[in-house]
Amino acid sequence: MAEEEKKAKKAPAKKPAAKKTEEKKPAAAKKAPAKKAEAKKDAPAKKEAAKKAPAKAKKAPSGKTVRVTQVGSPIGRKAYQRATLIGLGLNKMHRTSELEDTPAVRGMINKVSHLVKVEDVA
Repeated sequence: MAEEEKKAKKAPAKKPAAKKTEEKKPAAAKKAPAKKAEAKKDAPAKKEAAKKAPAKAKKAPSGKTVRVTQVGSPIGRKAYQRATLIGLGLNKMHRTSELEDTPAVRGMINKVSHLVKVEDVA
């Protein structure tokens, strides 16, 4: 008798679910044109916001510079060494990056000195 009650409860639950999906389809079709109209109104505002923010130019190195060339592979090295190479602008063998000679850059070079070749550039 308990099994019959379970079957009776499960069967009606499936039928209303199918009716709900049918009701949603027409409502979704009505909402779509309204969204397109709103998007057209917002478009000019986005262009104005883009004009306000000026593009940042790359800083030219001032003073002394250092030329760093990657000569060792980061394969099999610790993750921080790979990250340091990327921070120096290197990610493949025999790539060269010219950087401003600062204590921060020198510290990064010291961390991966066994993977890079350093040349002073005037």
